Amino acid sequence: MLHRAYKQRLYPQFARVAHALGSDRRLEILDLLAQAPRHVEALAAETEMSVANVSQHLQVLRAAHLVESERDGTRVIYRLAGPDVLRLWLALRTVAAERIPEVPQIAHQFAVAPEGDDAMTRTDLHARLARRAVTIIDVRPAVEFESGHLPGAISAPVDALPSLIDELPRDRPVVAYCRGTYCLFADEAVALLREHGFEAYRLLGGWPEWLAEDRPVSHS
Repeated sequence: MLHRAYKQRLYPQFARVAHALGSDRRLEILDLLAQAPRHVEALAAETEMSVANVSQHLQVLRAAHLVESERDGTRVIYRLAGPDVLRLWLALRTVAAERIPEVPQIAHQFAVAPEGDDAMTRTDLHARLARRAVTIIDVRPAVEFESGHLPGAISAPVDALPSLIDELPRDRPVVAYCRGTYCLFADEAVALLREHGFEAYRLLGGWPEWLAEDRPVSHS
């Protein structure tokens, strides 16, 4: 009976986390917070939800201790509660991609997953960083770059990239990275750079995968 009482009290706590993850909109919010802390209005604009709906989703995530918040003047800023939450989100995506056929099918359909010589691994890029053998561009929104980025990366939001192309050096490869495996920004950047004659690659994965592996980052 002691074992049964133990499980009856314990498993509902696990279910709190599962319940918080059981919404596609809350997963989208987690994905955005994996890039940078945000206030409710910014999350609403990014997700095209109402502020009220975003607030409700955030309260569920907070109840499961997956996000935390702090006040900044009149606004409340939300962030992931810790690196373990980031790893949980990435693990969920990995299991889904391996177990649910629709995930790679959708990724292929929208050309999210890089193929062939379009991608550079994180290990390869890490090695090249030490030799300063590449130019790295961060094509995420500027607010995400400012929150954290790869060492030596240049902020080049994908919408602004056309006006910045002439400022990029042409004597070494350019590696573009964005919000991660399921983000189109880097694909779009690589296509544009190659149209202009650059040797360009997309980083396999992106900022959250790099961060989760405890690789060097910069906040300057």
